[in-house]
Amino acid sequence: MTQSNNVRLGVGLMVLTTIVFAFQDGISRHLAGAYNVYLVVMVRYWFFAAFVIAIARRNAGGVRAAAQTRQPLLQSFRGVLLALEVCVMVTGFTYLGLVESHAVFACYPLLVAALSGPVLGENVGWRRWLAIGVGFVGVMIILQPGVSVFDPYAMIPLVAALMFALYGLLTRYAARQDATATSFFWTGTAGACVMTVIGIWFWEPMIWSDWIWMGVLCVSGVAGHWLLIRCYEVAEASAVQPFAYFQLVFASTLGVVVFGESIRLNVALGVAVIVTAGLFTLWRERQQR
Repeated sequence: MTQSNNVRLGVGLMVLTTIVFAFQDGISRHLAGAYNVYLVVMVRYWFFAAFVIAIARRNAGGVRAAAQTRQPLLQSFRGVLLALEVCVMVTGFTYLGLVESHAVFACYPLLVAALSGPVLGENVGWRRWLAIGVGFVGVMIILQPGVSVFDPYAMIPLVAALMFALYGLLTRYAARQDATATSFFWTGTAGACVMTVIGIWFWEPMIWSDWIWMGVLCVSGVAGHWLLIRCYEVAEASAVQPFAYFQLVFASTLGVVVFGESIRLNVALGVAVIVTAGLFTLWRERQQR
């Protein structure tokens, strides 16, 4: 089957996806402020694993076909890496809030471009390197090293962005031999396994109202992934990917309105620089394709 390219529908689905993921980030910040991060991520991944297994059972060949791969170590590492990245990012929410965490995390498309050479063997031209350098300047504007006492917590979302960029590149690499359904299956199951090993030691009682929020978190996570998959089914990734930056807008709005955060001038300026460089990088990638 040839993929359709309904850009208007794809953009609408991507914007809806960013709203769901921003809402999910807000719930994660609330729960991680009251309970251990590993516990929150572990329960979330239990539900995620149940979802990918249910999807696999509905497809031809069932779970056995979905799990079949010639690169199990790579697929396992991808799943573990994403689970740990979620832990790092949610930790950043608790220390920095949604606004500054997402402001720094917005540089991940630039990291993908920078690492695509050594990881995938792709050619990175001087224009991309220039955009990457400009984006790095934007990160420095946000972090302000040397201007005041440097906050080490500001490195948390930067580490998360690096981990997510590596995850994305390894997903591209795995796609050379495995189908999307296989990678999706391993993402959920491998992540659930590693989070169970880590998170079970941090189990603590949760009040009933927070269990409701946990349920909403799990459902929103599944809904967000389904919307994202559907988005890439109806439109080319290069056409809709720039609209993923709306998650930064929606998450920052939640941070300001719900959690009382503020947007400092240097953060707004740094984000503008990063997003501009990121959009240029995505445009160059589409032009080359």
